[in-house]
Amino acid sequence: MNPDDGLIPRIPVGEWAESGIDWLKDNVSWLFDAFSWVMRLLVENLTDALLWPPALVLIPLFALLAWVVRSWKLAIGTLVMMLAVVAMDQWEPMLQTMALVIVATACAVVVAVPLGILAAMSSTVSAIVKPVMDFMQTMPAFVYLIPAVTFFSIGLVPGIFSTIVFALPPGVRMTELGIRQVDHETVEAGESFGASRWQILRGIQLPLAVPTIMAGVNQVIMLALSMAVIAGMTGVDGSGKLVVQAISTLDLPLGVEAGLGVVALAVFLDRLTAALGNPGDYRTSLIALVKRRRAAARS
Repeated sequence: MNPDDGLIPRIPVGEWAESGIDWLKDNVSWLFDAFSWVMRLLVENLTDALLWPPALVLIPLFALLAWVVRSWKLAIGTLVMMLAVVAMDQWEPMLQTMALVIVATACAVVVAVPLGILAAMSSTVSAIVKPVMDFMQTMPAFVYLIPAVTFFSIGLVPGIFSTIVFALPPGVRMTELGIRQVDHETVEAGESFGASRWQILRGIQLPLAVPTIMAGVNQVIMLALSMAVIAGMTGVDGSGKLVVQAISTLDLPLGVEAGLGVVALAVFLDRLTAALGNPGDYRTSLIALVKRRRAAARS
């Protein structure tokens, strides 16, 4: 039915949202100023720290980290990928994007894990949180840029704000799922020994839920990476800005090289976080090798 015939009145949802944003700007601008200051402090300092050592010093450190956590194969792959990034002159944009993703992921996890724990422990909280997460996850990513730019103008802060909001839902969902999947008999055993709810959460549920929670962190990182590229439209320095520049000028070589820089970063962070969730699955990691040698020395 056509709304123009007057049978279905128009609901001005967009105008209500604009009024809400205007109210927030008029009444809690101090909160946005504080958020801007903290985000600039974190991202700019982390970017400077990553860019301070030469690439040929930092790349072996990344490879060593890959070997410590996962395997020598990932270490070699990291060396090859990072050297290729340097050869494409994408090293600095990739590290700028890495700093943005790390800070956005850390902020998202700080909010998501406690919220997921609350949702796992309370059906009422879960019933409220689930539709909100559904809404946040199904909203088109570009829409987050509109209120972000309205609140913070253009630049770094709207980019990281929209990245945090977009990447948050998987962290909440997977934390709740991980805690709810803990075997009830194990929890009941803890209760039978007189453990408090906090002791059961800290000593039983959270340790057993770590693989699932880390899978959620992995998804948060991947979503943060995808949003960091889109956030390049707000002028955030990094690979996303170069991708946007390549689209606007139809510069295919620049777009391909910036995209490959993002892919290298995604592979590196994805494999690392996956290994942190299930360290026992990676027998060729440096940690596993050291543990086996210590066990052999004791026996």
